[in-house]
Amino acid sequence: MQAAEFSWKNDNGNQIYAVEWPVPQARAVIGLVHGVGEHCRRYDEMAAWYNAHGIAMVGYDRQGYGRSEGRKGYAENYKEYIDEIAHLLIECERRYPDLPVFLYGHSMGGHLLLRYLIRRHPNISGAVVSAPHIRLSFQPNPVLVGIGKILRNLYPTFTQENKLDTNMLSRTPGVKATYEADPYVHAKITSRTGIDILENADELNQYDEGIDVPVLLMHGEADGLTSHDGSKDFAARNPEGLTFKSWPELYHELHNEPEREDVFRYVLSWLEENMDAVYRVPKSV
Repeated sequence: MQAAEFSWKNDNGNQIYAVEWPVPQARAVIGLVHGVGEHCRRYDEMAAWYNAHGIAMVGYDRQGYGRSEGRKGYAENYKEYIDEIAHLLIECERRYPDLPVFLYGHSMGGHLLLRYLIRRHPNISGAVVSAPHIRLSFQPNPVLVGIGKILRNLYPTFTQENKLDTNMLSRTPGVKATYEADPYVHAKITSRTGIDILENADELNQYDEGIDVPVLLMHGEADGLTSHDGSKDFAARNPEGLTFKSWPELYHELHNEPEREDVFRYVLSWLEENMDAVYRVPKSV
């Protein structure tokens, strides 16, 4: 079935672009939270793979990203990003009310998903967190960070380049060129949002109180953008209910790597093991 576009308005009045990749008689649904600078339609091929295995997907573009409205790379409050994930869950449950719901976050989306799980304690069957920003694989430019901190409240919408090294996205030929030519991709980050993300990453890097839903945390060992060891250490601090999967030699976008079929099959197996983690009472007919 073809992807179905829809939208909602957030509390700021911004129109949020969203898409459903539907499956007749689906076994479960995945809610997708995309990474920094990108948008949900970069996951069309991943969605098609899970669709072929009976899993529906629903995704959205964060405000200021992709096809959604809003200043590029900006949220007045970090909480707005968390609220978007809460609305994504509502959309998943509304479309698939009697099915297991999983949330899937990659990179910045994985970072936001971890914060959402810790703060909101959602009633879901589990979460897949791919290459999250807990620590970076490189040292951010201290001058740019310092400027961001100074301007965070004085000039919160001051915009810089996010300095994403697109060579480190994937080893698959064509991914870098396609990413750079994509009109819905941007490299913008504002002073307030950039510092909010760095500070929340620092909190994740210290967090040790556990997560109360099953979590699959995955990271490529050769990720040059977000730190594999940051994820490994997070898993060691929060072992209960958390499965850590390390992928040797893989870069940042596990879903776009040459070995992506192996990644998809591993995730599918984990989803199937956790589909009964949350029991939902079927609606009366």
